Amino acid sequence: MIRTLAVTDELEVMIDIPLERLSDGIYKWYWVDFDEPTEEEAKLLDSHFHFHPLAVEDCFHLLQRPKLDHYEDVHFFVMHAINGSSLAAEEIDLFLGSNYIVTFHFYPSDEIDEAWNKIAEQGKGLDKGHIYATYVVMDKLVDYYFPSVYMLEEEINDIENKVMMQSNRSVMDDIFSIRSKLMKLRRTIVPMRELLYRVNNSDKIAGVKEQIFYFADVHDHLLKLTEIIDANRDLTADIRDSYISMNSNRMNTIMKTLTVITTIFMPLTFIAGVYGMNFEHMPELGWRWGYFAVLTVMLGTGIGMYVWFKRKGWFK
Repeated sequence: MIRTLAVTDELEVMIDIPLERLSDGIYKWYWVDFDEPTEEEAKLLDSHFHFHPLAVEDCFHLLQRPKLDHYEDVHFFVMHAINGSSLAAEEIDLFLGSNYIVTFHFYPSDEIDEAWNKIAEQGKGLDKGHIYATYVVMDKLVDYYFPSVYMLEEEINDIENKVMMQSNRSVMDDIFSIRSKLMKLRRTIVPMRELLYRVNNSDKIAGVKEQIFYFADVHDHLLKLTEIIDANRDLTADIRDSYISMNSNRMNTIMKTLTVITTIFMPLTFIAGVYGMNFEHMPELGWRWGYFAVLTVMLGTGIGMYVWFKRKGWFK
């Protein structure tokens, strides 16, 4: 589907203008959105707009790193949206011309829809032109990053409470799963941050300097997102280390208990082994009270060793 939006000199919004009429010169600026285009519609990037072949080729080669390319009269942006359920990156391309923008995406995009509605229905920034519309698209893309980041932050908090209450293998599985998701988000957000940095410091895009504070605000949001992700990665590392430390301490306690029990039973086993050899000439075997005497010695030995270990602090 291709939809068009044009703004007249009187700042009136016109919707669904035919492509061939957009270049009549009666519009101040316009926006064309290729929303899940068919093969025939996608060919219009070349046949109608005559964009550079390399830029058109990049639109069909998914999934690229966010970037900015400058051509003769068009600036080409590759940007990423984040799928809220899978956290996978979805490419959104944008062509910025002298008085227009063209967005191109193979996936349905709530971010583009919101940006479109903000311009078309709410009439925001019509007097600021197509540069402001470019900012709105970038701003909406970045705004949709926050829910995914905050969702992972809540999962980390839940896991942190779980670690304090119980110890099981699922905790470590959850930790590594979240760290993987954080890395996936970081691979999207950091290149977008670099892209906005280039936009803010570029002298090749006419009109950006006049509205630099808008793009700087988007860049600040990306810096904040990066800091949150890095902080959460550090937190997952701390939780992982705490989990391992708690398990090691628990294992040490178990091993110490087993060692004490084994040590106490070692002399008892020795005594039982000596009197279990059944040699014929063993004086104690003919003694009437020998059995009870040996049991008394074994009991006294066990109690004595227990008291000695306790004084040594082995049970603390």
